[in-house]
Amino acid sequence: MFHLHAIYHKQGNPSKVMAPEVVDRRNTMLGLKTQSLEMRTPKATKTAVLVIGGAEDKLHGRKILKTFFARAGASDAYITIIPSASREPSAIGNRYTRIFEDMGANRVELLDIREREQCKYREYQSSLESCTGVFLTGGDQLRLCGILADTDAMGIIRQRVRSGQLTLAGTSAGAAVMGHHMIAGGGSGESPNRSLLDMATGLGLIPEIIVDQHFHNRNRMGRLISAISSHPDRLGIGIDEDTCALFEKDGWLQVIGKGSVTIVDPTEVTHTNEPHVGASDPLTIHNLRLHVLGHGDCFHIYQRTVLPAVYRLSN
Repeated sequence: MFHLHAIYHKQGNPSKVMAPEVVDRRNTMLGLKTQSLEMRTPKATKTAVLVIGGAEDKLHGRKILKTFFARAGASDAYITIIPSASREPSAIGNRYTRIFEDMGANRVELLDIREREQCKYREYQSSLESCTGVFLTGGDQLRLCGILADTDAMGIIRQRVRSGQLTLAGTSAGAAVMGHHMIAGGGSGESPNRSLLDMATGLGLIPEIIVDQHFHNRNRMGRLISAISSHPDRLGIGIDEDTCALFEKDGWLQVIGKGSVTIVDPTEVTHTNEPHVGASDPLTIHNLRLHVLGHGDCFHIYQRTVLPAVYRLSN
């Protein structure tokens, strides 16, 4: 992490929900005692990537935003906000600026990047080299990628995230861009079929995943399954509103928030008709594995291990 080279390494059938004693044995095999996993929950000074399903609470408990704030350094945080995805970047950027200032961040800076040329500005690059947290707002993921992809600014973000120097968060469109393959748009509901979605190239920050946001809220299961049927070497991550998939550097994903995170795992798929049918024809896909995870549940990306919150807390 956050470049998951080993993401599709299989060992037996690791994704079953296991009894606590089995979890302990497997975690020992991984070199991760169950007790140590409790220490992997959000803390200041420990970087992570937060992939947020959109519509996160900005008014009341602000649990997800507070988690990002803590991981970015809490009162020592230097947070940069990039609202490039939005049609109203100043308005949305200023809203998040006020939120993080109210939380007590040491410094909050709005990088109002609207053109690719601005990514060359030395003052923007200097901010990205020095900050402890970057927040990508919602809007249009194609616009965001069109501005940031393959720029020096994006290169700085990617390098610092992968080296554990920077906490990154993206909400809605800012979440959609995390993978290499990106859902750029499409329909909802219906049976899975290729006409449900438009794919594009994302920013590749966690290249082995395909993210869909506002997931159950907008009935997007069909299009995420459609995306995975076309890209069976990826892992589908469907994230509900006011919910976050927090990716740790050691391979654990933890769910935070009010909704659920749906994992669509094609590792053991035995058949799909995807190469042989038209774009609007229903897709078949056999032996697809699905997990629906709630707040506190964890999923290990490398080993496909599910660790329910009740087991983690009891141990």
